[in-house]
Amino acid sequence: MLSRWLWLWRRLSRQLWFTVAVYCALGIITALSALLLEPLIPGDISSRIGADAVDRILGVLASSMLAVTTFSIATMVQAFASASTSATPRATQLLVEDRSAQRALATFIGSFVFSLVSIIALSTGVYGPSGRLVLFLVTLGVIVLIVVMLLRWIDRLSKLGRVGETVDQVERAALRAIKARRKTPCLGGHPAVAVPETAIGVVVQQVGYVERIDMARLAAVARDAASAIHVRVLPGSFLTPERAVAYISADLEDKYQDDVRAAFVVGGARSFDQDPRFGMIVLAEVASRALSPAVNDPGTAIDVIGTAVRLFSEWSKPDEKDGLDKVAYPDVYVPPITAQELVEDAFTPIARDGAALIEVGVRLIKGLYAVSVMSDPDMRLAAIMQARNAQARCEKALSNPHDLARLREACGWLSGQRTDGVVPCCTSN
Repeated sequence: MLSRWLWLWRRLSRQLWFTVAVYCALGIITALSALLLEPLIPGDISSRIGADAVDRILGVLASSMLAVTTFSIATMVQAFASASTSATPRATQLLVEDRSAQRALATFIGSFVFSLVSIIALSTGVYGPSGRLVLFLVTLGVIVLIVVMLLRWIDRLSKLGRVGETVDQVERAALRAIKARRKTPCLGGHPAVAVPETAIGVVVQQVGYVERIDMARLAAVARDAASAIHVRVLPGSFLTPERAVAYISADLEDKYQDDVRAAFVVGGARSFDQDPRFGMIVLAEVASRALSPAVNDPGTAIDVIGTAVRLFSEWSKPDEKDGLDKVAYPDVYVPPITAQELVEDAFTPIARDGAALIEVGVRLIKGLYAVSVMSDPDMRLAAIMQARNAQARCEKALSNPHDLARLREACGWLSGQRTDGVVPCCTSN
């Protein structure tokens, strides 16, 4: 599990303004570094290389980088709008955090700041002949960096904001969350058990979504208070003032309750980091948008089904450590994410909105079959139930006999499948 400070650092480093600010600071440092290196350069070399041309080069660099930066910002804004319209507004968070776009924009703005600071320094006469030579060489290095970044940025622009690329970005974010949850199925704690009748609930006086649970802090409270903590929500859960986030012993002091509250980070939107379900929900939203009459793009929905199957394949992989070292916080009890929740998040919207399209219905049934034969028995049962629900929706929406025959042929594997023992959802978002 990430520490609180590391999590805050990662969250800060994903912000576009932070990356730009770092590159601007590097640009200023680079421009002024010529003053420090000037004593190391012999004075007669600068006259032979022609460092006087640095003034004109910096002028061209400053004007061109301002134009390129303006164009890049406008392009990114258009990409955000395109992703919101063609995919889902929830995916724009990933576009804002796209490292390639951030580095490109930061490079252009940082180069502009470098040029501006260098021109100001040159106009004040702080650079001698050797300093101008150093600045000339550094400027050449900056130009090479800009050319390389422009080539990469052109390639990135051909994909940024497109539906296929957005789906891939959501898949990568969901995959990271799934891998992290597989390593710690209960966020490092024990699976949830029955809450003692004498326990009291701890509520957070905020309305919003749980973005992160600081398990290390909860474990420290449990250790200091010599009491177990029963967490009742997961990242992605929606909180209201009357909903208890955790239960603790009734005789604990108020300060312990405040520490428990502080372990739950609440925000206005869900985050991908600790919430694998959110990735599945966003994928399903992309498919639902594609299946709307205004868009009418069943191919994207079929692509999302394949993406979801790949993610479930990762979720159902056997644990490499056989459950060892997964309980890092033995005094904290957390409900796990169930297979039924994940399957419903990913496939229910597609089954609902694509019921009248035979190509989507058949692909959905085949995708659920692929999920049902994976190694996770709970996922198998959830996939069977979802496939039967999808079949019922399709049979009600389809009227063509040939389409119905194709659907029933695809559903042939459901004959004799049992769903006894499916565990109902234990958490609610």
